[in-house]
Amino acid sequence: MGTTTPYIDLVGIPSGQVTLSDRRTERSWTVDLAPFRLGALPVTQEQYAQVTGDRPSAAQGSERLPVETVSWRDAVVFCNSLSRQEELTPFYGFDGQGEVVVSEPSADGYRLPTEAEWEYACRAGTGGPRYGALDDIAWYRGNSGERPHEPGGLLPNPWGLHDMLGNVWEWCWDLYDPEVYGTYRVLRGGGWFDEHWSCRASVRRRSHPTFRVDDVGFRVARSVTG
Repeated sequence: MGTTTPYIDLVGIPSGQVTLSDRRTERSWTVDLAPFRLGALPVTQEQYAQVTGDRPSAAQGSERLPVETVSWRDAVVFCNSLSRQEELTPFYGFDGQGEVVVSEPSADGYRLPTEAEWEYACRAGTGGPRYGALDDIAWYRGNSGERPHEPGGLLPNPWGLHDMLGNVWEWCWDLYDPEVYGTYRVLRGGGWFDEHWSCRASVRRRSHPTFRVDDVGFRVARSVTG
């Protein structure tokens, strides 16, 4: 395990409401959200190594690159490990079959954002498919050189969150569609290898919770408690 607790810059997100949609099922639904905090940047390779001792990423050259080649389950374990390092209450637990569950819904520890929280924070009060001109805010196939980049180098959204679109896809807590896809979890945001149409606030992707690939990472959230 790592011995140094990394600094995670969290941005306060106000309460509000967001409407999500799924093009495959042509379904939409509205979610009311309490205030929460979300990482200004995706978790980096350096931060991940400080917490876990592991360096799984395929991209090399800078420890400030976003961590990738991490599964949804890896991200959950990171959240719990960082919580313990900071003497916070872990948000997640494991049931008798080893499946991840929310064991402490009022915990002050780190967690993955819900899908609704992610889209609400990404939009940051804007109404279009993106919160700015794509080349100004996101690394995608058209400008990335087909590689990830250090987070924070492009313009943030109006709430100060960087790289919500492009660079790496980000794991969210939610099941995608359990009746059809079982345990598959939601991915959001688009990545460095994606075409422009994948880098939109509403785009949903899914994968198995143990899936690892070089354009998928995550950022952390914390509930506002007390």
